[in-house]
Amino acid sequence: MSATILGIAGYYHDAAAALVRDGVIVAAAQEERFTRRKHDPSFPVNAINYCLEEGFVDAVDLDAIVFYDNPLLTFDRVVQNACAGGPDGRRLFAQAAGNLLGDKIWVNEHVQRALGTLGREGRVLFTEHHMAHAASAFYPSPFDSAAVLTIDGVGEWATTSLGLGHGRRLELFAEIDYPHSLGLLYSAFTSFCGFKVNSGEYKLMGLAPYGRPKYADRIRDHLIDIRPDGSYRLDMAWFGYIDGMAMAGPRFAELFDGPARAPESQITRREMDLAASIQQVTEDIVLRTARHLRRLTGEKNLVLAGGVALNCVANGKLAKAGLFDGIWIQPAAGDAGGALGAALMAHHGYFEAPRARPAGAGDAQRGSYLGPRYSSAEILAFLDRKGYRYHRIADRDERLGLVAQALAAGKIVGWLSGRMEFGPRSLGARSILGDPRNPRTQATMNLKIKYRESFRPFAPAVLREKCADYFDYDGDSPYMLTVAAVREDRRRPMDTSAFEGGDDDMMALINQPRSDVPAITHVDYSARIQTVDRDSHPEFRALIEAFERLTGCPLLVNTSFNVRGEPIVCSPQDAYRCFMRTEMDLLVLEDVLLWRSEQAPLPDDEDWRKTYELD
Repeated sequence: MSATILGIAGYYHDAAAALVRDGVIVAAAQEERFTRRKHDPSFPVNAINYCLEEGFVDAVDLDAIVFYDNPLLTFDRVVQNACAGGPDGRRLFAQAAGNLLGDKIWVNEHVQRALGTLGREGRVLFTEHHMAHAASAFYPSPFDSAAVLTIDGVGEWATTSLGLGHGRRLELFAEIDYPHSLGLLYSAFTSFCGFKVNSGEYKLMGLAPYGRPKYADRIRDHLIDIRPDGSYRLDMAWFGYIDGMAMAGPRFAELFDGPARAPESQITRREMDLAASIQQVTEDIVLRTARHLRRLTGEKNLVLAGGVALNCVANGKLAKAGLFDGIWIQPAAGDAGGALGAALMAHHGYFEAPRARPAGAGDAQRGSYLGPRYSSAEILAFLDRKGYRYHRIADRDERLGLVAQALAAGKIVGWLSGRMEFGPRSLGARSILGDPRNPRTQATMNLKIKYRESFRPFAPAVLREKCADYFDYDGDSPYMLTVAAVREDRRRPMDTSAFEGGDDDMMALINQPRSDVPAITHVDYSARIQTVDRDSHPEFRALIEAFERLTGCPLLVNTSFNVRGEPIVCSPQDAYRCFMRTEMDLLVLEDVLLWRSEQAPLPDDEDWRKTYELD
């Protein structure tokens, strides 16, 4: 059956929309990219409008509109959680139910108001949260059949789900339910270490290599009981999210040598060790669960989704363990990907339509380049209207040669090219780029461009066929979701004898070249790899090739085009503002180059640092 389906996610964090036609992914985008509000949870009207425009679809012609969550099951959890909350239960219920009853429970009304229609079905369809995650992982994957693993904070009730996909059929056959949650356990440590929940988990993962897992046994002895099959139970006496609004309970302080770190205060050795400890425990659970899932299903392939699937260090350990022949991870593994999964679940489950498989052996995610693109005419109209100085270079070889020369000279480049990425990673469409050979690149990009913590690592985008020349990894990693070691012969020894923790010691460690590509080599000699093949983004691939011809190095530093606290840029206007607010040297908007030295300061733009909480 032919069907055009709109998937929607929202009301918690990372609202998004996705459009699927006859099983093919047409468009997908997060609401934050349009509203410029990080992790925007609101009804994704802008993302919906984009998807419909990209697909040339009128809302009345949608065969189905699908929401990624079952609000009634979520309401059941909220009620039971409030009842378990003791004296504070009424307050907890009022806070949680206010969001639920005010938004999620009225999805039909929100859709009708925004679109003027409920589509041909005359109602919104609902899938369960973890089923949406599972569908987002299995159906776009390159596998005819696969084991399915979904791990996150919480859906309606499920926090970890095991399943099996075959053809168009998908089932989840085992789960761990709230309040026992690996995702919430990790978030509790994120909060305790002074980072924001639902956005600071990346920081905790990046901090872990600086520490020692000295608290791992305490976590296992007191906080979580881990079984051989990867199942687990938390001791809720240590946590605060059932009977309060805090993730970590007050007893964390007595177990982990003092009170929680205040946000933005100095990071100490304790936080580094806590990060290393919870990271080790997380990897242990993921590996045990995957091993158990392999035994249960006999499947040789594995697909993953849910927020924990964005832990690329755990993913790297999983790949290295060799439990499965193939592993595929949904690039938008968090809640945003639920919009895509909801649409795909309706196509295969509700309409019982066959899978749409791409030609060749690749996946159906289309490189995750599923967002808006901007033509040269649109870019030039914007620049001319504003009077910004630019150089249009239509010849691709000449243009990319100039950009490669700038990168080789130590310049930092903002890069907007083609359709925007769907998911939290920049993959060469909305990226900030640098020279990985330059030992100053990491500090410059962190402190003067991203305005973020100095310890955070950067990822390499490497030509697929040259990956094994630099890393102990020779597979595909197109979505930057796997960490691998830098090859031994490229490493340089580090002096860690004086490292005691703290910002000064950390900077001394960061500034030591750790390999012949120091800007992408983390302190444990690891890197979060993006492999770039010949098909997914030809323009980005051609730039890396131009840089290789010039320098002999087949990789670039690739980080998201934004500053800390800001969503990744979407439009040329977003890109120009970010470019001018930082110390980037060159901005590339498709075939147009803008040099920072030729631009006048932005007028009336003094308050942006407060908007993103940088002051």
